[in-house]
Amino acid sequence: MTAVVPPPRTATGLRALQQLDRVEEGERLHALLWRAGAGWRMISSAVLGGGIGERAWVLNAQVSHGYRRTDPERHLADLAREAGAHGPGVGLMTAADVTGHGRADDGGAEAVATAGLGVRGWAASPAGGTPVPDRPGTINIVVALPVPLTDAALVNAVATATEAKVQALLDAGYDCSGTPTDAVCVAVRVARPGEDVHSFAGPRSLWGARLARAVHGAVRTAAMP
Repeated sequence: MTAVVPPPRTATGLRALQQLDRVEEGERLHALLWRAGAGWRMISSAVLGGGIGERAWVLNAQVSHGYRRTDPERHLADLAREAGAHGPGVGLMTAADVTGHGRADDGGAEAVATAGLGVRGWAASPAGGTPVPDRPGTINIVVALPVPLTDAALVNAVATATEAKVQALLDAGYDCSGTPTDAVCVAVRVARPGEDVHSFAGPRSLWGARLARAVHGAVRTAAMP
């Protein structure tokens, strides 16, 4: 019997974002929701749903510049539930207006970025660190690949996305590596029986290169004045 190799999956659907609108304390705020559905593994530094695991949605929510809530994880979970997102997901937040997001794709890799650059600087700074997050300015990056990756490659993909972010900021004319609260989420497919699982996602690997170009394009668009 000849083994049947499943055909490659060439689309992620990340660019089919739903824009959500709400009013909090008299301020109109927005959010972007990607209903990924089943069959996705994600790695993220997000406050909600961070780490590595199967996730069904990603919410990128705008909050006020004077955000003072001490329960951001619960806040994001409530927003997702109110929007009808079910199951485990990833929740990010930013003070940037997410309606001004950037999008890009390259060979099946798709990226969406929002850029709040009011509080920015270089990662290697002499300033002392703090035990709690800084004010929400934040560059949030969500990138999706239509293929499965190993855990090690997922970590590699986060590094590649971060390198591409810094390159995009420099190309957009900013003298910085990001903000103190930047977050990233990389989504990949859950492997199907007989499907190859990619072991590399560095910038010169097949999917790492595509991811890097997609992230660069999305961040540069979002960061442009």
